[in-house]
Amino acid sequence: MTDVIIVGGGLAGLFNAILLNRAGLQVTVIEKKAYPFHRVCGEYISNEVLPFLASLDIDPFELGASRINRLKVTASSGASFSQQLDLGGFGISRYTLDNYLYKKALAEGVTFMLNTRVEDLRYTQAHFEVQIPGEILIAMLVIGSFGKHSNLDQKLKRPFFFKRSPYLAVKFHLKIDFPDDLIQLNNYKDGYCGISKVDGGRHCMCYMAHRDDLRKYGTLPELEANVIRKNPYLDEIFKSARFLLDKPEVINEISFKKKSPVDNHILMSGDTAGMIAPLCGNGMTMAIHSAKILSEKVIEHYHRCKFTPACRTGLEMDYTESWNHYFAQRLWAGRQLQRLMGNDLMTSAMLKLLGKLPVLSNYLISKTHGKPFS
Repeated sequence: MTDVIIVGGGLAGLFNAILLNRAGLQVTVIEKKAYPFHRVCGEYISNEVLPFLASLDIDPFELGASRINRLKVTASSGASFSQQLDLGGFGISRYTLDNYLYKKALAEGVTFMLNTRVEDLRYTQAHFEVQIPGEILIAMLVIGSFGKHSNLDQKLKRPFFFKRSPYLAVKFHLKIDFPDDLIQLNNYKDGYCGISKVDGGRHCMCYMAHRDDLRKYGTLPELEANVIRKNPYLDEIFKSARFLLDKPEVINEISFKKKSPVDNHILMSGDTAGMIAPLCGNGMTMAIHSAKILSEKVIEHYHRCKFTPACRTGLEMDYTESWNHYFAQRLWAGRQLQRLMGNDLMTSAMLKLLGKLPVLSNYLISKTHGKPFS
């Protein structure tokens, strides 16, 4: 038996593992792939995480992260809006960052089970049973960090899983002549695409599109030609960029529906607990912050009363309250902006309005960003 099993080795899972292991808990991370590997992600992180990373002796700029301090939003009509980012952020690939955190956690004593898929999770009133191929593992606590969309969501009968999502997301790495300090969000019919510099002299381009458009045009290149590249800014990027990955990373059924931070007594972290709209960026930021919040709550309750049933109930309530305090409004704001910016005409009108009212643009940006934390 171990103290904590973390299902999924993304950002939230890795930060939870590092923090809980440092507090003296026995931690096992189960990840279905082996590091390093790519993930579908915009690969932009708000600078609000820098004090926290510094407290863990993690410097993303030593890993080659780019510094980003400008935002540009474009529409298929050719309209655009630009603004300095007060707080700013940085770009770093998941391939680099996740692998660095994995090596750090491994060196500090976290146990990893890689290339291992979790088939089922059960809570038995006293502990958890985690089923993997040919074996059942026992843990006092389970943290769910298995990402945006997983078969485990179906196993756990999470309500959002059964409400079909029309969105897919695709990520590329590029070599392109593009400003190092800019994150650009480009709108088109039923979707949008972000591009910004990451480490290694590369740029990340990640787009979201509607499943019906892919069905209509049949392939990703045809979808890009008939929908995405109707935005002239994106068309120029596709024309001039050198695509670095053998094939793009793709994920289907991305859901922005409301999720629960606790489900079947499993404590959810990162995208598994709630996913912010890509238009707002900051999914990576929220994953990191959610891990900090959850780990602090776990450590507090563990030292107070271990994981007795009464203690477990208090932990679940405490974490849910904290999650909602920090993220509920942010997720709501992201969903509203997504609705506003998913339409060509509405986007053009919104960009013109923002150009005339910088106070409004500052307000909207603030609603999708948090404050620095340590």
